[in-house]
Amino acid sequence: MIAHVVGVVAEKFNGSLIVDVHGVGYEVAVAFGDYEKVMLDESVKLYTYHHVREQAEELFGFSTLAAKKLFELLITVQGVGPKAALAILSIDESEAVRNAIASGDATFVARAGGIGKRIAERVVVDLKDKVGLPLRYDNSDITGLSQTVNHSDEALEALMALGYTLADATKALEGVPTDLSTADRVTQALKV
Repeated sequence: MIAHVVGVVAEKFNGSLIVDVHGVGYEVAVAFGDYEKVMLDESVKLYTYHHVREQAEELFGFSTLAAKKLFELLITVQGVGPKAALAILSIDESEAVRNAIASGDATFVARAGGIGKRIAERVVVDLKDKVGLPLRYDNSDITGLSQTVNHSDEALEALMALGYTLADATKALEGVPTDLSTADRVTQALKV
């Protein structure tokens, strides 16, 4: 299993990157947002999902561990393969996709290329309780606590590296102030 690749982007084409890792080029399919952000000759680290089938082996890459975990949840849904899951993650940032699923927004999921209404509804029904609570984008909730959406939350990724599911890590970080260091946020989340 190839968990991640760290190297230099040698080529970009058709939604894939060739990442040169000490002279070996790995072709990695990435979501649209990651594809657009990465520049040629730039050093990158991509968390990868190694998909093995009878006729082919493919690598799917993600700039964050949270995006990879969401991808792994998406491919558990009947009718959603790796390419369809990548299409769903290409709609927007992974946190926005996770939030749409948590909110039950099948219309948002159906915007992905090749994903029809029926599959989008199945994704929402199957994963709504597994992706964590939806986050609000209005920066304040009923109790007046500040809540902002961080698309690359290192504390969330650290909790998932410790074995938390995406839903459990999101729930554990609820109410933990975002202005603390990553280590302090993880420590407080672990106390819950």
